[in-house]
Amino acid sequence: MRLYLDMCVYNRPFDDQMQPRIMLESQIFIMLLSMISKGRFDLINSFALEYENSKNPNIENMLKISDLLKYSTDYISCDEDILDRSLEFEKHGLMGMDAVHIACAEKAKADFFVTCDNNLIKKLKRIDIIGIAYYNVIDFISREVFKI
Repeated sequence: MRLYLDMCVYNRPFDDQMQPRIMLESQIFIMLLSMISKGRFDLINSFALEYENSKNPNIENMLKISDLLKYSTDYISCDEDILDRSLEFEKHGLMGMDAVHIACAEKAKADFFVTCDNNLIKKLKRIDIIGIAYYNVIDFISREVFKI
């Protein structure tokens, strides 16, 4: 299975772990990284993920995420198709980088787009033109990994 993880998933371990949901999402991310390193999933990286990570004001976290992005087996570069598709998504209510990430995931033929952003999930549910499955990280691990 091919996974495209949104940048919020990569950042989760650096968020306030005193909040139960954030702690759970962080643990799931670590579990996914273990599965990726064992070849159970292929991880997709993109110019959008690298750009967004480069804007991280915490240099130490940015460097750690850069190392995690190296687990990727595929890299999606910027091209006209991605930009056109992201503009189409924006017409349907997705904003900026969210639209670009979804376009990158589609271009990569990801099986799943995984995020921690519930507002993004709500927007995606209203759009009927997404060419891939999408989940928040908790639902992904429950439904696709553990098949609950």
